[in-house]
Amino acid sequence: MRDCLNVPSMIYKTTAKFHTGQMACTDRTNHRLQEKAKKRLEKATDPLEKLRNVCLSRGANGIVGLGRQFRIIDDDGNKKLCFREFQKGCRDFGADLTKEEIEEIFHMVDKDGSGTIDFEEFLQALRPAMSRSRQEIVNKAFMKLDKTKDGVIRVDDLKGVYNCKHHPKYINGEKTEDEIFVEFLKTFQPAEGADDTVTKEEFMNYYSGLSASIDNDAYFDLMVRNAFRL
Repeated sequence: MRDCLNVPSMIYKTTAKFHTGQMACTDRTNHRLQEKAKKRLEKATDPLEKLRNVCLSRGANGIVGLGRQFRIIDDDGNKKLCFREFQKGCRDFGADLTKEEIEEIFHMVDKDGSGTIDFEEFLQALRPAMSRSRQEIVNKAFMKLDKTKDGVIRVDDLKGVYNCKHHPKYINGEKTEDEIFVEFLKTFQPAEGADDTVTKEEFMNYYSGLSASIDNDAYFDLMVRNAFRL
């Protein structure tokens, strides 16, 4: 069923998710994203589109996961990868692409023929396209959470912005406020290698994946506004 069919219900459900502390992707939305990506992957012939759907088949944080794989390989931290490193990152991530397909993607991104690519620029190209209005609302949400304006969301940034008092795990004493904040930050990252910080790149990569599963702009806007009290 398309997201635009029941707006009153969506408003209630989205608001309810905020009050239970679920400011990221719901299991149902994530499952829908994964199923759509798997179907598109079966039909995809373009290598970049294949890799994009491999990532999205892992869920909204799939592209974030590939980015983390590249960072592990980037020993000197210059955010540049040669073909060998790029191929290793794709292989370690589990992307079922041929060497020729990986080469095609690499050369598509390596426009100046330098033999290296900037993997952050590559990840931006890999993201599913978001409309300008969606980009603006996601950027607004990040800016609200990033109180220190250093481009990274940490636990201290969330204090006073994200109210966890209604979170069921806080109410029943299972988790402290800080533990819930860390749990929230980890929803934007793959299970392996998750930490208690979220960069703007990871935040945008996550929401571009989530955006791909939501057809209706008004619902996407409403969801983000209600989640972050914008």
